[in-house]
Amino acid sequence: MRIPLDYYRILGLPIQATAQQLSQAYRDRTLQLPRREYSEAAIASRKTLLEKAYGVLSDPETREEYDAGLIAKAYQLQEQHPSVAGAPDTNQTVTGETVEAHTPTIEIDNDQLLGSLLILQELGEYELIIKLAQPLLEKGNSVGLSQGKLGDPQLVRPDVVLTLAIACLELGREEWQQGEYENAAMSLETGQQLLLQEGLFPSVRGEIQADLYKLRPYRILELLALPEEKAIERRKGLRLLQEMLQERRGIDGTGNDQSGLGIDDFLRFIQQLRGYLTSNQQQTLFEAEARRPSAVATYLAVYALLARGFAHREPALIARAKKMLMRLGKRQDVHLEQGVCALLLGQTEEASRALELSQEYEPLAFIREHSQNSPDLLPGLCLYGERWLQESVFPHFRDLA
Repeated sequence: MRIPLDYYRILGLPIQATAQQLSQAYRDRTLQLPRREYSEAAIASRKTLLEKAYGVLSDPETREEYDAGLIAKAYQLQEQHPSVAGAPDTNQTVTGETVEAHTPTIEIDNDQLLGSLLILQELGEYELIIKLAQPLLEKGNSVGLSQGKLGDPQLVRPDVVLTLAIACLELGREEWQQGEYENAAMSLETGQQLLLQEGLFPSVRGEIQADLYKLRPYRILELLALPEEKAIERRKGLRLLQEMLQERRGIDGTGNDQSGLGIDDFLRFIQQLRGYLTSNQQQTLFEAEARRPSAVATYLAVYALLARGFAHREPALIARAKKMLMRLGKRQDVHLEQGVCALLLGQTEEASRALELSQEYEPLAFIREHSQNSPDLLPGLCLYGERWLQESVFPHFRDLA
């Protein structure tokens, strides 16, 4: 069979490499062994290809003949596709249909396929590996493992499965680095599902699962940031968030969700995602979390209730926010927020009493400054409440910002 490799790529070298560079590359590649999970047969297959490549390129006559063939194909490609310019370079990859027709290939024996897949893996050709290896596991494929053409299926299959799983793992990591978080998750989950079906390589499965846990916060942000019409994807983001909250035992909980985020990091993450959620979504989420109980979730639920209550003229929601603040008031100074709630509900005496209990110097100074020539602080509190809602509350809600 033919595979999309050439002898220079097998050794990781350009066509201009010197004899000394060839020798050094051959030594390095020989010493660089694949993962320990691979069978001796796979490692031997890779070694055979390295030896073959070095044998052809280290002999001046065979190298000259081989180079002539490569250069002829490169110029043929340039003539047929003028947009592909420049000197021949076997490290250059041409996309589209030209890849199929003009990528250099070599003839290999069936038992060298595993070795070629290992080399493609080392070259970072993860999508190509998936394209080549996935059909091998399918029943009815003429070159499938079940036919026995690649060797004993019981020995070869685990190596093919491992190569595919690692390709999915590394492709997922590449997509993660490129900011394509859902694509990364799909690649990782494909590899994980394959290993689960085959019941093989629990250590690799563990690597994939560890990456999925660390990837989850990025996926949540990507999904929740989607437009409102992407309702299914946004619901998926909320479900992933609720899974994390459950594993952590709340926003300020001490459970381990395997994401690597400490409590402070997770609080910043929650603050970041709030801008992607509507006031209704935040109310539902944080009221549920507040029942754990959670002081942070309670305060965020208050924000959501206040925002919705004011924006939609629903005093019952503001009353609920005020009730939740009473619980918080036992541990922290929330008298200003209580004062704003009371004022919005028309409870002016209660609003004034709340201000008297507050210890927040700067807001109180602002309120006093804007209540001059008034018998009470209500004019200043009214202005403070309006600005606080507009500048500190509404911007955190997708539908009110």
